[in-house]
Amino acid sequence: MPKVIKLVFLTILFLITESEAENYLWKPDVRLFIDEIVEEHQFNRVQLNMLFGHAKYQQTALSFYNSSIKPLPQKYEPVKTGKKCYSKGSWDIYSHNLLGISTVYKGIAYMRKHRKTLNRAYKKYGVPPEYVTAIIGIESFYGANTGKYPVFDTLTTLAFEPNRRQDFFRSELKAFLTMTQREKVNPRNVKGSYAGAIGLGQFMPSNYQSLAVDFNHDGKIRMNDPVDAIGSIAHYFKRSGWKKGQEVAIPVSFLGHRYTGKKTGYQYKYSRASLKELRPKRRTSYNGDIYLIKLQRSNRDELWYGTKNFYAITRYNHSDYYAMAVHQLAQKIMGRNISQPSNMKKGIIIQRSELDTFLDSPVKGRKFIIDL
Repeated sequence: MPKVIKLVFLTILFLITESEAENYLWKPDVRLFIDEIVEEHQFNRVQLNMLFGHAKYQQTALSFYNSSIKPLPQKYEPVKTGKKCYSKGSWDIYSHNLLGISTVYKGIAYMRKHRKTLNRAYKKYGVPPEYVTAIIGIESFYGANTGKYPVFDTLTTLAFEPNRRQDFFRSELKAFLTMTQREKVNPRNVKGSYAGAIGLGQFMPSNYQSLAVDFNHDGKIRMNDPVDAIGSIAHYFKRSGWKKGQEVAIPVSFLGHRYTGKKTGYQYKYSRASLKELRPKRRTSYNGDIYLIKLQRSNRDELWYGTKNFYAITRYNHSDYYAMAVHQLAQKIMGRNISQPSNMKKGIIIQRSELDTFLDSPVKGRKFIIDL
């Protein structure tokens, strides 16, 4: 085939692949899925047939969960944020841009802008504004990146194309459709991440029914709305076991540069009495269960006690590093030294001029968090 003709043929094939929807109704699993949700949730079968008959195959999203699938080059553009990290430590690499100065300053601005809603969420759920703000900063860079993937098409692709989490995505697709039905939203109009996470806090659809709240009382739950997102994230933490006024993490000293004494991670729980060889680097009144959290740096390990509130953060994302990034970003947003103790008096109101020098870690006795 001459090169010119071959090029034209490939171009046409590419355009067809990109522009035309895939008819998922040809798949027996899809037809069974439709039967199931029509029976369970009284969906309109004709509307579902129209949806699945025009779903668009999301190859790039699928490539994250099936290594044999390659992402589409024109769709997959790595996001460039911050400066390159030259350290080889896994924690240094992970936290390099998440805790960068730009993220911190934008967090301060976000907390000032939404101070009333954040204070209201604190009073209702006991979760300090800086932690809710840190979640929004890490998940969506304060709303700048909530995702560009069509959630229905993405979840349909992940639910019915072979991949390592196919069963999970099938349940998320069902949760997404029931959520859009309940919220009276067109499923085709919702955008999210390559995994189907939605909004400022990147909630998966299954979290909507039990954890998302209508915090602005307008009769709708919209995770792209800052008020609903702030209330929903605080509610998520509360339901995950967050205790008002409890510390999150305490730095610990140990002998040597690398720690191998006990198993580390949120999966392993210890009493303070069983960790006599370790010493907190500062005074703490926390006496509950301890999770040993190890951060691997290029030339040493950093060890922390994680409290029950630290564990609560891991319910949002099952990762020690994620929870520590949330904690440290929250500390930085409030201008604190992440390793030092509190010297805050009870009931103090934080004023604008004090934001960058305010030091508080245990956050006990707060009546108000911010008044900026």
